[in-house]
Amino acid sequence: MIRINLLPHREVARKRRRERFQFTMVGSALAGLLIAGLIYWWFQLMIDNQQDRNQYLRSEIKVLDGQIKEIANLEQEITALRARQQAVEDLQADRNLPVHLLNELVRQLPDGVFLTSLKQVDQVITLQGRAQSNERVSELLRNLTDNTPWFSKPELVEIVAANVALSPKDQRRVAQFNLRFRLVRSSEANKAMEAAAKQGKEK
Repeated sequence: MIRINLLPHREVARKRRRERFQFTMVGSALAGLLIAGLIYWWFQLMIDNQQDRNQYLRSEIKVLDGQIKEIANLEQEITALRARQQAVEDLQADRNLPVHLLNELVRQLPDGVFLTSLKQVDQVITLQGRAQSNERVSELLRNLTDNTPWFSKPELVEIVAANVALSPKDQRRVAQFNLRFRLVRSSEANKAMEAAAKQGKEK
């Protein structure tokens, strides 16, 4: 006896395929969400770790900034102390500068020149005086330039002709001059003398 299946088997198979496809899609979606969640959790964990490291670095940088400020303050204090020490040493060394000034002036003044005024402002000395001639003033400038390490940068400010009355009948013509130069500190003068001594030995 022949049996004929009159049930709609194609529709049933189609329905089964559709259900399988939907199940597969739902499973794929769930697997995709799970993978995305795992990836998100992994990156979030990496971000948290990096933020912790950044926070640690910021705290260490703050500590280092504080130490750098302390070092800068210490360097400023050291610089100030060295400046004070140098000032004290300069004062100690420059105690005898007036003696050197007068001693060297006596040595470097040529015959026929005498001084009428001497002023000192810081390291600058201003001289006023009279000379028998302009040549005597030139000789004084040469002496101040070449013959002593205690004076530097001599400069003739003014020279004028004047008459000096030695007596009512004896009047002489003189050169009245005004010049200035720098008084060298003891440490600089000593260095210059040592350098000159070395050159003398080499020759």
